[in-house]
Amino acid sequence: MACERITAGITKSLLGERPIKAVLDPYNPVGSTSHVHFTTSKQLRWKTDPRRCHVNWVVCDSEWEAQFCPVVESHPQVRAYVKNHNLGLEIPYRFGSTMRRYLPDFIVLVDDGRGDDDLLRLVVEIKGYRGEDAKDKKNTMDAYWVPGVNHLGAYGRWAFAELTDVYQMEKDLEAALREEFQNMVERVAP
Repeated sequence: MACERITAGITKSLLGERPIKAVLDPYNPVGSTSHVHFTTSKQLRWKTDPRRCHVNWVVCDSEWEAQFCPVVESHPQVRAYVKNHNLGLEIPYRFGSTMRRYLPDFIVLVDDGRGDDDLLRLVVEIKGYRGEDAKDKKNTMDAYWVPGVNHLGAYGRWAFAELTDVYQMEKDLEAALREEFQNMVERVAP
């Protein structure tokens, strides 16, 4: 795990010099919610606002995710969101010597100042306890996946935010958006 984290740190430090390239699923490079249809026995669900989410229910894995839904629906910069449940967005990552797949919680479309034609796709993870696997997932998103998909340039702009305190969630979402916006400004400013 230490070697993987060192490698990821080196990779992040070289992003401007040696860009990461994402390798997409050759059979399904672009996902869609048009064929999402499933049943669930989970009782914890959120009825979505159709102006913010085109899927009628969020099947929540935790109370924290249920608390996130009204926060994201009421945020003025959020244009749309969806729970990554049965959508197929899976991120491969290494945990020790084992390859695993990470399924992030939400995808949020954010107007970060560039307008509706250039929305930021913010992948959001709602996390309580943060074990070693959660650290590796975040590291993978920050060092490999987000830079890789952004380098392709054909799938919009992407970022990742991990929210860890349900009581600070609204503040954390705004802080993550502000930080990402500031990072973009710094990248394009001479």
